[in-house]
Amino acid sequence: MLSDLFPKACKRFLALPVLGPLAADFEGWLAERGFARATRRQLLRALVRIDRYLQHHGGGLTRAGLEACWRGARRRDATMAGAVRRLVHCLELRGRLPGPAPAPPTPAQACVLAYAAHLRDLRGLAPKTIGHHLRTAREFLAHLADAPSPEHRAAVTVQEVEAFVCRVGARLSRASLQHVVAALRSFLRFLAAQGRVPPGLDTQIDTPRCYRQEQLPRALPWETVRAFLASIDRRTPLGRRDYTIFFLIATYGLRASEIVALTLESLDWRAGVLHVPARKHGTPLTLPLTDAVGHVLLRYLRAGRPVTPRREVFLRGRAPAGVLQPTAVTEAFQAWARRSGLGISFQGPHCLRHSLAVHLLRQGISLKALGDLLGHRSAESTQAYLRLAVDDLRAVPLPVPGLGREVSA
Repeated sequence: MLSDLFPKACKRFLALPVLGPLAADFEGWLAERGFARATRRQLLRALVRIDRYLQHHGGGLTRAGLEACWRGARRRDATMAGAVRRLVHCLELRGRLPGPAPAPPTPAQACVLAYAAHLRDLRGLAPKTIGHHLRTAREFLAHLADAPSPEHRAAVTVQEVEAFVCRVGARLSRASLQHVVAALRSFLRFLAAQGRVPPGLDTQIDTPRCYRQEQLPRALPWETVRAFLASIDRRTPLGRRDYTIFFLIATYGLRASEIVALTLESLDWRAGVLHVPARKHGTPLTLPLTDAVGHVLLRYLRAGRPVTPRREVFLRGRAPAGVLQPTAVTEAFQAWARRSGLGISFQGPHCLRHSLAVHLLRQGISLKALGDLLGHRSAESTQAYLRLAVDDLRAVPLPVPGLGREVSA
């Protein structure tokens, strides 16, 4: 409460001419989002300076006035600028600050909106896939920005399309570029059906060749996985959270998207199972909740997880409190890998999933059981790990006929 933060100066904040009626609500909103006590005091003190600015410029509590205040403070007073942003977010969620009138879409934006409706309503693509397609469409339209209305051009040439592919390909791998070319072909077919580009452009784009399983899965020696887990400092709540995340990945081979989707309802303590929500392939998993995993989870839930009404198991460790994103799991892995000093060259936690698969194969687990654990829909996906079992593969080849015999002249 405001009176707890400022026992003697509480009335000063409540008496502010413009922001006084909002001060207590703003403090409560900050507390709900997990901001530390010292941070809340700092942001509340900035309200005095914000209020003084709004009074001086005579605009009252408006979005335009707050935006002008932020622009004036972002270089000379970072705390004040941050407080303005937090205040605007709070007022928007509380419905006390009407949103800005949406600007009419540009021709390019209207084209992208129509394409999104096409992908959603006619092709039935998943939201994440639609996002990838729209990103390519926007970048292609920006590439044609030299024309007055690039999305309505009827004279787009093959050379312009190839120039876009070359520019994008300079920063992407062959596999990533292959996805971009597929999305670009889809967008060109849409534009051709609308009469906005000449038909047949989609068939004239070269795509890089990628062969199935041309690269080995990224796996670490199991001793390195153990050393990595042991290197994580579990004396802090953030360390306990990250240790629990990577312990689950190394135990069950979960993906980062599956980790962040776990909720408290996923932990069935009575039945001793872990329910993994459907993510990549739409098929939920039910895994045994081992004693080791249960012990690690309990320690994290009791001494590492923030006190919050949210149901997700893993949450942000820093304010504002909220849902953990898969990218945060990747960033945490990279940070702990650097601190471990183990020389881990892989950039994401997915290598722990591959490491578990190879480790289990060496322990004699069947391909069917491994595929069920990893959530594979086909045996072909699981067979990729057989190529990493080098020691076992050495016993498989037959001797070469005639090897060691003298060849007669």
